[in-house]
Amino acid sequence: MRRGGAAPPVDTTPGGILQLLRSQGPLTRADLAQRFGLSQAAISPRVAALLAAGLIEEQRGASTGGRPAGRLAFNPAGGVVLVADLGRTHCRLAVADLDGMPLVERAADRSLMEGPARVLPWLLDTLRELLASTGRADADVMGLGVAMPGPVEFGAGRAVSPPALPGWDGVDIHGALQDHTDAPVIVDNDANAEALGEYWTNWRHDGGDLVYVKCGTGIGCGIVLAGSIHRGVQGASGEIGHVPVSAGAGLACGCGNSGCLETVASGRALVERLSNLGHEVTDARGVIDLLRRGNPDATRLIRQAGRALGEVLAATVNLLNPSAIVIGGDLAAAEDVLLTGVREVVYQRATVLATRSLKIARSAQSDRSGVIGAAITVLDEVLAPAEVNRLLYQTDQASA
Repeated sequence: MRRGGAAPPVDTTPGGILQLLRSQGPLTRADLAQRFGLSQAAISPRVAALLAAGLIEEQRGASTGGRPAGRLAFNPAGGVVLVADLGRTHCRLAVADLDGMPLVERAADRSLMEGPARVLPWLLDTLRELLASTGRADADVMGLGVAMPGPVEFGAGRAVSPPALPGWDGVDIHGALQDHTDAPVIVDNDANAEALGEYWTNWRHDGGDLVYVKCGTGIGCGIVLAGSIHRGVQGASGEIGHVPVSAGAGLACGCGNSGCLETVASGRALVERLSNLGHEVTDARGVIDLLRRGNPDATRLIRQAGRALGEVLAATVNLLNPSAIVIGGDLAAAEDVLLTGVREVVYQRATVLATRSLKIARSAQSDRSGVIGAAITVLDEVLAPAEVNRLLYQTDQASA
């Protein structure tokens, strides 16, 4: 039963029709007329506009006598988006279809420590190469999405004091990229993108909320509530890496405070501790290599990291009561050790009701969730009803 008055008005524009087909699958014209409370004569020109733009396609079913009713479906091949998931030590770039699925992608051990003056031109050049390899043209590009670590002022597309990334603070990433493309550019935090990628591909049909934690060089968190990323007023939500934990007491953090989760549970912290114990390790992947070789120090420190992460996530579960917690990033490869520590503390400290149906799992997409989520972030913007209607209007004006 709906509360709070009348239902919101139904969007019967072509953009509203596209949104329904994108979310609910193929429907006939009669289905659409019934859903929107319109006659088929009124539906037909709106459908024709979407067909002409290539945003939907008509699927003919088997005939059972007479002319078969065509089913209208969202067309993932109606355009492409260019996306990049930039990490502190490695990146993944892709060209994705309108379902957010990569058509072609490339991983690279490129460090953001090289600075924006080198990384952003490389990003543009690589995306152009990938686009050319698909046989698609610039005119097919509907948007460009970038995900990067650290706080991002979402509306402005600007990095804000990203820890351990000198040279990126205040950089107008949006503006630097928008100068080189006519397509809309959207910049977001990498954990947000990865959270949306995980949700879109594995959890959205469950209908619950999701908390995604990226455990790599640093620690980030993306929160999906009612199918959308919760960013907060300035886009700064999810910075759980800088929540104090008991195991971090007195340890200085790169953010300027002390005792943060990142001081004991990030890849950077584990590398430092293992190096101090005489082990040759330079990054989070090296920590996992030590673990897989049965190194007792790596096993002990990763388990401690899981418990510290569980301390923060227990409070998160009590606050948000999500249906799932998903752990991603390089350290998620230590699944049996890291997640055991997380589960131990979450189920011990969070309330019984909040954990009754809670699932705690490793990322199913691994390194690909960021580019998928960046693509979905762009698509949710450019395929919003108002934007689709504007696009169709511009197309009509150009052909008039």
